[in-house]
Amino acid sequence: MTPEDAMAEARAGELRPVYLIAGDEPYLERLVLTELKRAALAGAVPGLNDEYLTAGEASIERVLSAARTLPMMAKRRLVLVRGLERWEPREGQESSGKEQPLDRLAEYTKAPSPTTVLLLVGSGLDKRRRLVTQARSAGFLVNCEPLERAALPGFIERAVHERNARIAPGVADLVAELSGPELSQVADAVDRLTLFIGEGGEITEDAVAECVVRLRPSTVWELVGAVGRRDLGAALRALDQVYDPADRGLRLVGVLAWSTRQLVRFEAAQRAGANPSEAAARAGAPPFKARELAQQLKGLDTADLERFLVRLAELDGDLKGGSKRPPKASLEHTILALIGSGKGRRPAA
Repeated sequence: MTPEDAMAEARAGELRPVYLIAGDEPYLERLVLTELKRAALAGAVPGLNDEYLTAGEASIERVLSAARTLPMMAKRRLVLVRGLERWEPREGQESSGKEQPLDRLAEYTKAPSPTTVLLLVGSGLDKRRRLVTQARSAGFLVNCEPLERAALPGFIERAVHERNARIAPGVADLVAELSGPELSQVADAVDRLTLFIGEGGEITEDAVAECVVRLRPSTVWELVGAVGRRDLGAALRALDQVYDPADRGLRLVGVLAWSTRQLVRFEAAQRAGANPSEAAARAGAPPFKARELAQQLKGLDTADLERFLVRLAELDGDLKGGSKRPPKASLEHTILALIGSGKGRRPAA
């Protein structure tokens, strides 16, 4: 099941006796555990019916004993076991003939205590392990895996809606570009933005510029436009205005990648026959930006835009330690390469 499915069960009070929470996204893990713990201990005396154990520090016998203990003056009991990956057998252990802790947990889950909610947490479990395959087939495996880049805007839009706010078209993708891929950073950006605009407000590009990055997309468009015109002087002047040495230009690369992808979608929609307003909507931009997008496309073709994205991906790697050049020199080198490799006018002096 997804983390959303598990949290929905918790909010409805329809808890299973066992949940195996596995994956490498700690933010989702925290959300799921918070909801399940709240639901499992609803109406119970705090500290009386909850037990928190760590695999390896507590034995499997201790865990199973805790899971089979009856609740005191409450409907149910909560047992949380972290670090299940510590019980992964080492080389030679599986052939010892002794039943392994994870297999004993798998046996328990076949007939669990109906008055206990057992939360099993492990990030590095072998997916072929009997406990994992059993959890998957029985429906109590909660996958807390990192979201793919394409799924981040949807996550952001849902998070904004849950906070009684709105987000302008295409801006969720910008927030994802600047804050992802770790969901804790994405959630922090959403919290700052929704507090900034207030309840019922709308998150815009300007709000992102104020709260997430000191960099206005309109200024970045000047840089994109200068590169499109093959105007080296204007491009370098624009770079001076938007480069922030504090983050080595990484946020700038994020905004440039977002702007270029918007242009790619706009250009593809126009080639498919859409009018400018429709093309802007397909690009994830409001209709009033259609003229601005069309202006940016002058002097650029599909090959240019694809080249931009490839170069920006390479630049991202360089800024994260892949090059010995100073960060701003890497940015300047990329601009020179983009201007020198495209069609159109010669670079301006």
